[in-house]
Amino acid sequence: MLIEQIRTDLNTATKARDSDRQRTLRSIIAAVQEAQVSGDQAKELDDDGVMGVLKAQVKRRIDAAEAFDAGNAADRAAAERAEQAIIEEYLPAALGDDELAAIVDGVMMSNGFSTKADMGTAMKAVNAQVAGRADGRRVAELVKSRLA
Repeated sequence: MLIEQIRTDLNTATKARDSDRQRTLRSIIAAVQEAQVSGDQAKELDDDGVMGVLKAQVKRRIDAAEAFDAGNAADRAAAERAEQAIIEEYLPAALGDDELAAIVDGVMMSNGFSTKADMGTAMKAVNAQVAGRADGRRVAELVKSRLA
């Protein structure tokens, strides 16, 4: 399981005295544990659930880095981006622009999506193919441009 790999990597980082990696991996583990106990019943997250937590953590780091950049705190923005890079090691590789465009074009052609009214259905179909390997905003912009 993915969370076990993260815990193993935390032990390795601790032995190597890599404090940045330790801090990041501990925050991931804490976020996963929080997700497990939230809601009505405590539940063990599978790899997909852990991936969801990791994606949320990446988004959080991106937003924080942008806020620090806006506030002229470049050192803190760099620290957030470093944490983001560590978290992204546990996520599947992101799709490149050409790969994403090919998936979007294929879905549009095979389903006959052509008008703005098809946006919701097209997004659902594309997201099923993309499976979290691309940012939702990027996917939405590309789908919208194809439906124009």
